[in-house]
Amino acid sequence: MKLVTYRASIEDAARLGVIVDDLVVDVAALGEAYGEDLPDSMLGLIDAGRPGLSALQACLDEADGDFPIHSATALANVRLLAPIPRPRKNIFGIGLNYLDHVLESAKALDTNKDLPKQPVIFSKPPTSVIGPDEPILHNSKITRQLDWEVELAVILGTRASRVSRETALKHVFGYSVMIDVSARDNRRAGQWIYSKGMDSYAPFGPVIVTADEIPDPQTLELWLTVNGVEKQRSNTAKMLFKVDELIADISQGITLEPGDIIASGTPEGVGAGRDPQEFMWPGDTVVAHVEGIGTLRHPVVNSTPNDQTGS
Repeated sequence: MKLVTYRASIEDAARLGVIVDDLVVDVAALGEAYGEDLPDSMLGLIDAGRPGLSALQACLDEADGDFPIHSATALANVRLLAPIPRPRKNIFGIGLNYLDHVLESAKALDTNKDLPKQPVIFSKPPTSVIGPDEPILHNSKITRQLDWEVELAVILGTRASRVSRETALKHVFGYSVMIDVSARDNRRAGQWIYSKGMDSYAPFGPVIVTADEIPDPQTLELWLTVNGVEKQRSNTAKMLFKVDELIADISQGITLEPGDIIASGTPEGVGAGRDPQEFMWPGDTVVAHVEGIGTLRHPVVNSTPNDQTGS
């Protein structure tokens, strides 16, 4: 299933939907039509666990494409939000998780040139999340090195504490796309949260694809463009630490809970690693894609109206 959080109009509250062909089917409304008490939010569905997904699938099967009145809207007529507009906790970010990105970062960002022996973990606060088409904020009083990173996002479905690699993927609810926006000139004594956690620095979406549709998350092409020019292209097969390793590693000391998000790292091609270096500026458009999930598109806008910026 491809699940979304959406608004049918500006005035409407956010709702949980499932994409069927070119329609968004309202999950709670569909459930009501078939006598099922289905949630109206993504976190509610995640909390409902496998029984919730099974009940939703049963309703979809019963409808068989003929959806009850007022339960389905054309996808083109809704506004998609971040699948989880307000995560309960900080996003777990993973740094230096592709070989060539380790090499480019060592040259440009003074990180260690040796391959990490354990996952490098940082975090992004819930306030950094934005949904599809929302603007990435460029504050030139804070940064002049705004960079891009396309990543596979992993959404946990069940509590994971000290789990093994062999069982780790059983805890995954689904997968999405995230752009790990980074202000490279705001790393503080090696700490990354400020440079990566500012408002709008976690574009997220456009959907969550349930884990049953992506049995192997290490086979996915991912790419990113800026103003139509390709900057990154790789495959999740090239991760140094695979998704199951990341879940197992984090869970040894930090309990992962339903709705937690792991941004699993980016491949080579970031702006800071280029010669000469390239960064995002107001007026740019960044587009990121992960195979089997979807595409995010975001404008970069000036959040300091009276400030002069330039590339």
